[in-house]
Amino acid sequence: GSLSQGGSGSGNALLETVLSLVNNPQTGGLAGLLGRFQESGLGNLADSWVSTGKNLPLSADQIQQALGSGQLGAIAEKLGMSQGDASAKLAELLPGVVDKLTPNGQIPDAGGLSDLLGSLTKRLG
Repeated sequence: GSLSQGGSGSGNALLETVLSLVNNPQTGGLAGLLGRFQESGLGNLADSWVSTGKNLPLSADQIQQALGSGQLGAIAEKLGMSQGDASAKLAELLPGVVDKLTPNGQIPDAGGLSDLLGSLTKRLG
């Protein structure tokens, strides 16, 4: 039998993927991830999630633009979905996750980030 439960199971895997994106030392963690949005010309979006105001929405195309097809392909494979589906789901989740990880309108340092990630995972688990 297969291990995938569909439904709720995939939601958690997706969240874990988003959290691993914002907490990936190889890409420079949250700051590095937001840097990639800035390099892709999407800095105004990234800034809106960090700041305390309204989050600007993110599109699936913009996710592809910022992450590149290599990283997106790996994420999609891990989640067992197409790149299009994966980018759409990431676009839905990422602004809110970044918003919750930057409660003071600033990117926390690594220690503060892992505390926030811990509390976020507990709340969502």
